[in-house]
Amino acid sequence: MARLKIDYGIDLGTTNSAIFRMYKGESKAIKIEVTDEIMPSCVYFNRRKSIIVGSAAYRSMKSDKKAATKKWDSGISNTYVEFKREMGSDTKHISSNMGVEYSSEQLSAEVLKTLKSFVTDEVVKSAVITVPAKFTINQKDATMRAAKLAGIEHCELLQEPIAASMAFGLSNDIKHGIWLVFDFGGGTFDAALVKVDDGIMQVFDTEGDSYLGGKNLDYAIVDELIIPYLQENFVLDEILADEDKRNVLRDAMKTYAEDVKNQLSFKEKEDIISNVEDLGKDDDGTDLELDITITQAQLKEVLSPIFQKAVSICKTLLERNYLTGDKLSSLILVGGPTYSPILRQMLEEQITTKLDKSIDPMTAVACGAALYASTIDNNIKEKLTSGTVALDVTYESTTVETMEFVTLKLLPKDCVGIIPTKLYAEITRGDKSWASGKIEINEIGDVVECHLLEGKSNAFFIKVYDDKGNTIPCFPEEINIIQGTKVGSAVLPYSIGIEIWDPLNEKAVFTSIKGLERNKTLPATGVINSLKTTHDLRPGIEADFIKIPIYQGDEGAEGLKALYFELVYTAIITGENVPAFLLSDSDVEITIKVDRSEGMFMEVFFPTLSHTEEINFDKETVQSDVSDDYLQNEIDMAKSDIQKIKDNGIDIGDLENELSTVQKELGNGDQKKQVLQHLKELLRKIDKVDSEGEWDRTEKDLRKAFNMLEEDNGKYGNSNTTKAVAELRNQVNTVIISKDISNGKELIEIIGALNYQIAKIEYFISWIVGWEKRFNTIIWKDKQHARQLIDGAIVIINGTPTSNKLSPIINEIIQLLPKSEIPKGAAGLLQGK
Repeated sequence: MARLKIDYGIDLGTTNSAIFRMYKGESKAIKIEVTDEIMPSCVYFNRRKSIIVGSAAYRSMKSDKKAATKKWDSGISNTYVEFKREMGSDTKHISSNMGVEYSSEQLSAEVLKTLKSFVTDEVVKSAVITVPAKFTINQKDATMRAAKLAGIEHCELLQEPIAASMAFGLSNDIKHGIWLVFDFGGGTFDAALVKVDDGIMQVFDTEGDSYLGGKNLDYAIVDELIIPYLQENFVLDEILADEDKRNVLRDAMKTYAEDVKNQLSFKEKEDIISNVEDLGKDDDGTDLELDITITQAQLKEVLSPIFQKAVSICKTLLERNYLTGDKLSSLILVGGPTYSPILRQMLEEQITTKLDKSIDPMTAVACGAALYASTIDNNIKEKLTSGTVALDVTYESTTVETMEFVTLKLLPKDCVGIIPTKLYAEITRGDKSWASGKIEINEIGDVVECHLLEGKSNAFFIKVYDDKGNTIPCFPEEINIIQGTKVGSAVLPYSIGIEIWDPLNEKAVFTSIKGLERNKTLPATGVINSLKTTHDLRPGIEADFIKIPIYQGDEGAEGLKALYFELVYTAIITGENVPAFLLSDSDVEITIKVDRSEGMFMEVFFPTLSHTEEINFDKETVQSDVSDDYLQNEIDMAKSDIQKIKDNGIDIGDLENELSTVQKELGNGDQKKQVLQHLKELLRKIDKVDSEGEWDRTEKDLRKAFNMLEEDNGKYGNSNTTKAVAELRNQVNTVIISKDISNGKELIEIIGALNYQIAKIEYFISWIVGWEKRFNTIIWKDKQHARQLIDGAIVIINGTPTSNKLSPIINEIIQLLPKSEIPKGAAGLLQGK
């Protein structure tokens, strides 16, 4: 079936996935294995080298995880889940059955292939795939690669909160106000603020954590409830002391934790009972068994701290937008964990009581993705069958109006076979209660006023007839117009910027590119033109190169160390890329274009050469994983930085507690990419606190320098210096009020320079007084002349001494002194250095 629009929406989730498509104006789930609407994002490679995805793979995964405790070896497992968290990294999943290493993109591609296979009436070549809003650009690139591997030729990415907003917007009557989308999934958390005005939805700010989700809840149950139970009843000292064995045990217990977590969303208590011989033995050789009852109260104590992270993210999001929970029209719950009564109670107590439960938290994202897909042109050109009339159909896919103008135009060059000379078309709404009547169509085109049902996705069917009234196949034969809701453009969840050296603070800092700041609507274009080349580029010489590192920065990134943010891409331009010799310190202008799926394209313009170098960010590179030693070293450095800040008397807040949490994550064997991201977030906070403390240090130095200036001016100043000090006093007060570090440091240098000039007289007077006291002991080159000079200098000192009056006399005196008597530093003071 040829499609005018993409029409397919896929929620590629951490723990579960789903596929929806538009069918006769409605977003419908493609059933998984006949009955289900969601499929576990789990991949299993069996001994026959078959690839199994979904529920069967998930059952095998649970068995494998438990079986691994028999030999305390995780290598026996050939099932994989939650690999979405590792997208964009070089983490490999080794399958002993296949004898192959798989990347997260390859495993995700298997999930996508399986979802596609449930569509039996056509081949899915185009789809909208959802991603967390806070996924990095590298992770989104990895998702695009997975789609390509799965045979999806045209892929568009859509942020999950926007997809959920579309599903919600079409199912409710709230057409004005502000929504908070609370998307707590299996592995990621997103919060998004959506403004709705006359049904037009626009996301205006987002926040989240790509490593906060159901997985964290499961391991909290394991670490704080199940393992303590096992420790009370079995001997586990050696197992827990061995990192590999401890991780095998945690993974096996996680399968029980998932079940009890899900059951306690609807019950007050639940039993965890293992089957005989399901698990391995303890240190003493005793079979491990589980027989434990978990209550809601116990679960609340364990899960509340994790849920609180998500709630706190929402509070921060509201605060920075000057909003409170009572200003929200709805809080939209998305994701399986939002069924939890614990979470819902926390949200009602801390955010708002306006929790909306009208959409299915498990399928809302896929449903909304299909709705969005129905608004995107499908650029995969399908081959039409002979005798098919090709039409150009132009219309707005979403609208808040009750009528939409649809333009019909014949495309003779795209028609297949013999086409009648006269053609007529009729558009009929899906409910058959409205039809346009037959109108003649040609290359010029005609406009039809289509009447829409309010608050619905309206399907319209197109039929083409010849002049005898015979029906002729056409393409497209169906269009869809969503009435009552309209989605504005997605926004950049991060600022895009480059690394620039800050000489004032002596560090390489993140600087946003104008036009690509956070929350700019997509597509977007950014330009930065105040840059210089750092090296010569000789034409044709590959060894000559310049690097342009591109980063993405969070809220408040400006001026913080760039290395604490996600490196998106490093553009390298060599001598082979330039047509002529390019001198170091030449001007460079950079333009970066970001499309609605956050794909990036860069142009680097060298004005002196009138040359533009084009760089496509369509890359196959991935981020290398980091070692435990590297992470531990970074943690130790963070600890040292926190201590330095404390030693300077600056309040560090909860930084030490956050550092302990990151250390615990590393100790629990959590994914290194997760630990690295949380560590970078902490380092950014440390850098920010240190930067804020920089003003305290600058103010202290500024006050000290100015006080010294006033004191020296009182002793040795004159009317001119007193006037200058008065002007500086005003500047000091202004800088202190504005807390401008840059101007503050510059002012300290100016004050120092003036004080230097004023304080010179103190040195001059002390030299003259000293020479007077030791006059007869000094071996002068011309004693009589020296006497005259010193007597004249003393007259000046007893009057109104200035450095300008004394400087020429002292210069003459020094010419009469033996070398050993010349004061140290005299040359510098006399020359004003």
